[in-house]
Amino acid sequence: MEDIKIDKKLDIRGQVCPYTLVRSKLGVESIEVGQVIEILLDYPEAADSIPKAMLNYGHSVLKVEKINPGEWIVQVRKEVED
Repeated sequence: MEDIKIDKKLDIRGQVCPYTLVRSKLGVESIEVGQVIEILLDYPEAADSIPKAMLNYGHSVLKVEKINPGEWIVQVRKEVED
């Protein structure tokens, strides 16, 4: 399994929708096409809605992983310029 190079990390623990999505979208906008952002979150609905939204925006979702009972990481590769 190849190691994914993380270009930016975004910690949005403590945030709830719609702020989780807004912060994630801004995070992706701040990186270059081809780069990867890792988003750390603790809002269960966001673990579902953020990957769906990123796919809708045309980006690749590389990983959605529950890292402990209340936290997830979502890795997104920027595929298109926003």
